[in-house]
Amino acid sequence: MAAITMAAVFTFLIAQFFPIVELEVGGYNTSATLLGAIRVLWMEQMQLVAVVVFLFTMLLPAVELASLLYVTMSLRSGRRPAGFDHLLRAVGMARRWGMTEVLMIGILITIVKMTSLAEVVVHPGLFAFGALTMMLAIVVSFDPKTLWNIGEHLPGPRRVAQKTFKYAALVKGAPLLACHACGLVESLKYTVRHQYCARCGARLHRRRPDSVGRTWAFLLAATILYIPANLLPVMHTHSLFGKEDDTIISGVVYFWTSGSPALAVIIFIASIVVPVLKLVALGLLAWTAQRRSRWQPLQRTVLYRIVEFVGRWSMLDIFVITLTVALVRFQSLAVITAGPGALAFCAVVVLTMIASMQFDPRLIWDPVDTHGEKHA
Repeated sequence: MAAITMAAVFTFLIAQFFPIVELEVGGYNTSATLLGAIRVLWMEQMQLVAVVVFLFTMLLPAVELASLLYVTMSLRSGRRPAGFDHLLRAVGMARRWGMTEVLMIGILITIVKMTSLAEVVVHPGLFAFGALTMMLAIVVSFDPKTLWNIGEHLPGPRRVAQKTFKYAALVKGAPLLACHACGLVESLKYTVRHQYCARCGARLHRRRPDSVGRTWAFLLAATILYIPANLLPVMHTHSLFGKEDDTIISGVVYFWTSGSPALAVIIFIASIVVPVLKLVALGLLAWTAQRRSRWQPLQRTVLYRIVEFVGRWSMLDIFVITLTVALVRFQSLAVITAGPGALAFCAVVVLTMIASMQFDPRLIWDPVDTHGEKHA
């Protein structure tokens, strides 16, 4: 695990700071790194989109890899590292939001799109991103909870609660709580107002507080923003032939009519079908949980897992826009800038992902259990 993580760290650095692709047309050439593309968005008053892209493609993957490398190297030396609890919790958080694989698909779509406009020259950054995507697939397949179990039996710094922690400390007949961060199962303590995990320190809840209400709030905000996200232009094109505005739908039509139906289908699914699916599915889940419905609990649980899995892929269009804006900057020949629709669509993706995280799927099964309590 330490070896593949170290290789991924070096590959990550190459991918971030080496050019990904270069365009040549009419004596002009432009190239783009990921950081350079983010900087272009920032300079074009798209700071929110720039921050989101930076977080999802640079900062959070870096946090995951750096934390895993430090932890695994320390565990190999036979010692529990300082900050072990916080580092593994950071890995879990970063893993939910890191989107390197989505970015890689976005890069490939951008390259195909640019081949009809200019000569495309690939650079080391592209190959580094391809290798990084495969390495991260291996890293993600490793469950961090295994590291919790290993670290529990090694010497090293610990919190006060961990010094007296015992796995056998379960009260017979008492309700059980599972930690969302490290997976430890503990007995519910009625004598304390707020209970914290004895192993990692995360706050424990039988159900997420105000789960349904928070889900509805983020879902409503995403639904409102979904309208301008589809109606407003996501890109503005200024060229010798005039000005042109592109929406999400027009981008799908462009790929379909230009002989790339496969890419048109991919963008249509990621940018239109998936957001609508998430809005409808989360609305159904929140409504049935609020009514404590017993209707098809297994199928609703599967639906929730699908929403969780596909949620990140809606960022595909945002990554394509980010790279396109950075590459097509040929002064008087052609310049593409991001439009307000990109900001609205980016907000829709983030809000729907937060909404799915706020929803507690255990609420689906509470009405089925005759001994269940009302938690929603």
